[in-house]
Amino acid sequence: MGLSGRAFLLLVLAAGAERLWELRVSQRHLAEQRAAGARTVREGVFPLMVALHVAAFLGAPLEVWQRRRRFRAWVGLPALGLFVVSGALRLWVIRTLAGRWSVRVVDSLPLGVVADGPYRWVRHPNYVAVALELAALPLVHSAWLTASLASAANALILARRIAREEAVLLADPAYRAAMGDKPRFLPGLV
Repeated sequence: MGLSGRAFLLLVLAAGAERLWELRVSQRHLAEQRAAGARTVREGVFPLMVALHVAAFLGAPLEVWQRRRRFRAWVGLPALGLFVVSGALRLWVIRTLAGRWSVRVVDSLPLGVVADGPYRWVRHPNYVAVALELAALPLVHSAWLTASLASAANALILARRIAREEAVLLADPAYRAAMGDKPRFLPGLV
């Protein structure tokens, strides 16, 4: 693995470390939410999400190494830009939701509806960030197979998760009033 491959591996490791940090923050927030009366909702797909992210973070460098993928600046640099944007969006989401942010589906509506930050425009900005990241990170070093498979699996998993999450959220009249007319992912699109 050449210099660009080693740099890519460091980028993937940094992204993985950031994910581990998110899990710790999420666990702390879940404990705080439960103490305030929120409840975790059984969703069934969380273990699949964890497996997908682990597979993508392992698969991308393995694909680069085994398939001898070369760094191609015309793909890699825009992909790196999208990866950075996805990380910034995720951090904006975490900052906006503060103690209500979690990697799990939680019925925290008794604590109030959050409709600022990126939630001013869409209902699920975190899922936009995740989708961008799973597509962009492997493409930074031309791991197009990992990007394709991870993106397809993510779409299937998120379809189930979002259906469960929205069943909880849209059951609350305050949430429906604040968020019901907003698009799921992209501002201005149905």
